[in-house]
Amino acid sequence: MSQHQVKSNRKLIMLLIAGSIGMFGFGFALVPLYDVLCDQLGINGKTQSTAAAYTPMTVDTSRIVTVEFMAHTQHDMPWQFVPEVKRMQIHPGELIRTNFHAKNLSLSQTIGQAIPSVSPGQGAAYFHKTECFCFNQQVLAANADAALPLIFYVDPDLPQSISTLTLSYTLYNITDKGYVGAVEQGAAK
Repeated sequence: MSQHQVKSNRKLIMLLIAGSIGMFGFGFALVPLYDVLCDQLGINGKTQSTAAAYTPMTVDTSRIVTVEFMAHTQHDMPWQFVPEVKRMQIHPGELIRTNFHAKNLSLSQTIGQAIPSVSPGQGAAYFHKTECFCFNQQVLAANADAALPLIFYVDPDLPQSISTLTLSYTLYNITDKGYVGAVEQGAAK
């Protein structure tokens, strides 16, 4: 092998190593980049995963915000899952109570976990849940049903450009994964 080929091979190896290190670093940077991109574009609105404290505040009665509710189940989830109401008009700052209803259509106990999302994404920071069934795993016996509570408020600082918020839940079957500390819901009615 000539001296020129050896230098050329070393250069190629160094470029390949540098490229591999760069790709590895980019892989780690994808999650924060994704979060920033979603925040800027207003997609995939994440809500808080723990209860927010509600301190009585001035309700903005001059403004009405429409809140829409959606419920979806993953293909392997044998539950019927629907909101009590599909849409409501509220005033920012007021504490609102509603329910989602779930019914286990299977012949065995099933455990579910709901994952929320708010649209538009910019509105997620202003949508606060003080109580939500999504904070815990839900257990339903065979053919049992339950009312799943949701208590929330919309921050009065919600930008004026947002007049409608959509809260969407996707319900996943986590029965095979087991559960820790889930509270049994809904005796058969």
